[in-house]
Amino acid sequence: MKWESFFLTAITAGSAMAGAHHAHEHAHRRHRLAHNAELKAREVDAQANPAVSTKTIVNLEVVTMYTTITQLPPAHKPTTTVAAAEASTADRQTLASVNLDVAVNLLDVLSVSTSTATTFSTSTSSATVSAATSSSGNSVSWTSTPSNGVYSTSGFGQRTSSSGSGIEYVGNVGSPWGSNIIEVTASTASQYKYVVKFTGSNTSNWFVSFWNKIGPDGKMDGWYGHSALNFTLAAGQTRYVAFDENSQGGWGAAAGNSLPTDEYGGYACTWGEFDFGNTGNAKWSGWDVSAIQAQNAGLTVQGMRICNHKGADCSYITTNAAKVVNAYTAAEASVDGIGGSVSAGAVRLVVDVDYSG
Repeated sequence: MKWESFFLTAITAGSAMAGAHHAHEHAHRRHRLAHNAELKAREVDAQANPAVSTKTIVNLEVVTMYTTITQLPPAHKPTTTVAAAEASTADRQTLASVNLDVAVNLLDVLSVSTSTATTFSTSTSSATVSAATSSSGNSVSWTSTPSNGVYSTSGFGQRTSSSGSGIEYVGNVGSPWGSNIIEVTASTASQYKYVVKFTGSNTSNWFVSFWNKIGPDGKMDGWYGHSALNFTLAAGQTRYVAFDENSQGGWGAAAGNSLPTDEYGGYACTWGEFDFGNTGNAKWSGWDVSAIQAQNAGLTVQGMRICNHKGADCSYITTNAAKVVNAYTAAEASVDGIGGSVSAGAVRLVVDVDYSG
């Protein structure tokens, strides 16, 4: 697999701007190395202008980073680096905005109503659905796929059109925004094409939030006060999330009931990044773990591991970035070839939050 890593540093001009906004982008390339997108990001965010002073309160503060696959990636040998533990040196900012309670009943989604306080954020909750069974009456594993090759779209909103290319690629963000990401039950997960299983910390509750790369305003600012789905993952708990075709975005996970943010409102924790069924890249999918946002904000790097359901193609970072394998840190922001990927077809990933090795 060959990836580009884009560390987006948008420095906005004018007295109205607080300063630099930080983000990064990883994209697949086939025959050429990626250029460092730090300068290009200034042009991108000059238009996106996500100097969003919108802040979140309690249960919400997502940070997004994005993977956009643009060409078929060859296999890449995972790299391992060891970094000294980092302490939280920068203050966390609690985003403040209007507190919204959204509880929308969607089919095949667990009954979880999350209170959010972010502009343009959407939390989902739904009724529990009966277990899927095979013709023999046995429960179907969540890693299975439909025998007829037809995947469920129950609970998703309408798909949106794609446009652009490279780091400016816009995929499916759902209509309404964020409806391309839903929580599903273990018994119905096998009916969906792209599914991620989340396993909680062994010791405490963790808040998990998901977002699209592109925000509700059509700009590359999805990680500034926006969320498609939020939930609290209890210690040792397992939950499942389904993603619709051609979705690009990320999730963040942190102990407590919100995500830490940098001084500009960007989500500054360890991210999981995803690109599922990218129509601009023959429907390839990719994923990686990134600590770039957290490290650039001087905040704690949470542990996270992403592997396919067979335990292969892993990308992980342990607590405080003590060990980094096939994943992004600030030092690898311009390096390509990091993360996991798979050609067109169903994807089953397993995520361990608070991963310590």
